[in-house]
Amino acid sequence: MAEPGLPETGLTEPGPAEPDTLRLFFALWPDDATRDALNRTGKWLHLHWGGRRMRADTVHITLAFLGSTPVEQLGSLVACADAVQTDAFELILDQAGYWRHNRIGWLGASRTPPQHLELVGALNAALQGAGFAVDARPHVPHVTLLRNSAGGDVPECTPVRWPISDFVLVASRTDPDGAHYEVIRRWSLKN
Repeated sequence: MAEPGLPETGLTEPGPAEPDTLRLFFALWPDDATRDALNRTGKWLHLHWGGRRMRADTVHITLAFLGSTPVEQLGSLVACADAVQTDAFELILDQAGYWRHNRIGWLGASRTPPQHLELVGALNAALQGAGFAVDARPHVPHVTLLRNSAGGDVPECTPVRWPISDFVLVASRTDPDGAHYEVIRRWSLKN
């Protein structure tokens, strides 16, 4: 017999509670071919700089980091992303770099396409208009490939051509074995 207040499902205890907040960010999420190319570049940089390689399933470019966000604000975030109307484009990641202050090895673009800046600008404007905090620093498109790296001379890398046709909203959770990401929703860019 079910406990008082529980339906007759055979359960005697309620399941895990849904979280009140989610750790969220908007991102560019690579297709399989781009992910493979980024993973190869991560291996190449690791040979030169050491450190901990990022798992292939976690590589992305953050467009807007939201952090811990109440679940009831998901509808507002979807509306913000729905308002973004920018063109698809190609991003060429051709410049490896190392940030000494946080020991990050990354791959970025030596030239940022105007459509990328339009996408980030439109998304941040919509978020700010809806009351979400946005990062005021200039956006630098890059993919983190190494953490806890020693850095050093910057090796020449094969450019990664990334066709950008959409962006996503991602939920992040950190477990003992590292970060895990789940794409919640995807928005297409104009062709």
